[in-house]
This record gives sequence, structure tokens and C-alpha cells, in this order.
Amino acid sequence: MKNRSLKIILGTILTSILIIFTSCQQVPNSKTVTIRTGHSTWIEESFQTNIVNIGLEKLGYKVEEPKQIEYTALYISIANGDLEYSTVYYQPAHKKFFEKAGGEEKLKKIGILTPDGIAGYQIDKKTADKYKITNVEQLKNPEIAELFDWDKDGKANLVGCNPGWACELTIDHQIKAYGLENTVEHNRGQYNILLVDAITRYKQGQPILYFAYNPHWISAILKPGKDVVWLEVPFISLLDMTNITEKDTLLDGKNIGFSKTQQSIVANKKFLESNPVAKRWFELVEIPVADMNAESLRIKEGENKPEDILRHAQEWVKNNQKKYDNWLEIARQAAN
Repeated sequence: MKNRSLKIILGTILTSILIIFTSCQQVPNSKTVTIRTGHSTWIEESFQTNIVNIGLEKLGYKVEEPKQIEYTALYISIANGDLEYSTVYYQPAHKKFFEKAGGEEKLKKIGILTPDGIAGYQIDKKTADKYKITNVEQLKNPEIAELFDWDKDGKANLVGCNPGWACELTIDHQIKAYGLENTVEHNRGQYNILLVDAITRYKQGQPILYFAYNPHWISAILKPGKDVVWLEVPFISLLDMTNITEKDTLLDGKNIGFSKTQQSIVANKKFLESNPVAKRWFELVEIPVADMNAESLRIKEGENKPEDILRHAQEWVKNNQKKYDNWLEIARQAAN
């Protein structure tokens, strides 16, 4: 009888220890919280989404398969509570998406997922050196513009952005602002496909002109300073000049015309208020631009299936395990 009582007591103690241990490892909710997320059809965004989601699952959340939605609808879905968060807040480019979906009343930008993003115009270094091209304003000269005229219509072909992207509107705006309407044509379409064509031309020794941004695989193939150079702009002209100064658009002393960008998480405000652990997690996760560029190149070279990108995210977590585990531990403390 004594042995039986002792077993019951020991069993109760062990059960209590297990409950305490589990509560330390996961979100201390009475029921599992399901998190719904999404990103655009730009599949590189699934890499950082997976990195964030792996942590959320370790914190005890149930995470649904991410949805693919274009940016405008994505922001509205988060604001309406149909999704909890996304990793796609590109500041300042997505400011209008944010505001039109309800702004700070419904949404919150949180954390700095990928710092130090840059954007601007690049040309191949060979042509830049030969013709001493340093500024986009020089494309006003028909003779300079003709160097980049692939389709022989009398205008330089500038590889631009997908229709609907914020950069598409900015490029159109700057072509007018810098007086390039008569000499430069904005080629818009599938950005990656247009860049592959530009790389082919580069390998053939032909001049190329394109809009570039980081993080992206293009900088892992055509390296700035070695293969291509950034062009300066004559002055800053952006669609939204709020709090923008020349200091924000300088890169190594060059005014490249675009302010430095940061990629953050955008989340439903009510969700964050009721889920402090997830909120703290969103604040902590950070992925270097170089890692994003490397992932973009892996995708471009064929490792582009969902299972490939999930594996890449798992590898990234493993390669950054100590830092990742520390983020998890800090996030768990937000439950107290």
C-alpha cells in the first residue's frame, strides 16, 4: 500500500515537472493559437517567412501554410484579421499600402527583419569606364542613350520592375523628373526574366542598364564595383519625400536616388496586443542582406520548390542556432 502511494506521489511530481517544462518551452496559452501568414508571388519572401514560422512553432503556435497574395490584398487581409502577419513591409516603399489598409489603427510595423537594403540604377563597368558615365542625367544625351538601345527604337532600354510594384511607379516618376522621357524607355515585366536577358547581353559584351536592389541574386552575379557600377542622380526626386534627405540616399558618397530600405514584419495590431510572445519574436528576428542575396541566387539556380526553400530556412536556422535559440528564450520571457 505504501509503495502504491509512493508511486502516485512520484507520478504527480513528474507530471507537474513536465507541465512546468512544457510551459517554459511554448506559449503559455490555454489553447493553441493558429497563425496565418502570407507573402507575394515573389518566392524569395518564403525564405524569411519560413525562418520566422519555424520559431513561432517552437514557441508553441500552430502555423498555417503561407498564402501567396499580391501586396495590396495582403495588407488589407492583415488589417481585417484574415491574416496575422507578413514579412513583406519594405520601408519606405510600402508606406502607401500600409496607410491605405488602415494604417496604425489596424496594423503595426515591427522589427527590422533585413536591414541595409539599397536600390538604384546600375550599368556595366566596362561601358561606364569607356564613356565616363557616372550619372543617369547623362542619358539625356542621345548618343549615350543609344549605347543601351537593345530594340533599336531610339531609346535606352532600362530594365525596370513588375507592374504594380512600388519601384515601377518610382522609376516612371524619375524618368520624368530627370528629363529622360525622350531618351529612356522603362521596360517593365517579370523582373527576373528581364534580368536574365540583361545578363546574357552582359556576357556577350553588350552595355546594360537596369534597376537594381538588395537583397536580390543580381548582386551575387554582377558584383557592384567589379562588374557593374551605381549611377548617381542629379537630385533626389521620390514620390514621397517625407523626412527624406540626401544623407538617406548616399552610398559610398554617391547619391543613388533611392533611400536605404529596411524589410520589417507587418502584423495585425490586435493580434500583437494579445500575443506578446509572438510580438517579441517579431522584434528579434534579423536576416543579413548577404544571406538573402545568397538565398535568392539558390532559388534562381533551380532550388525553387517549396520544399527546397523550407530546407534552406532550416539550414539557416542550424547555421545560426546559438543566436536563434537566444531569440527564442528572450521571446518566451515576454509571457511572464
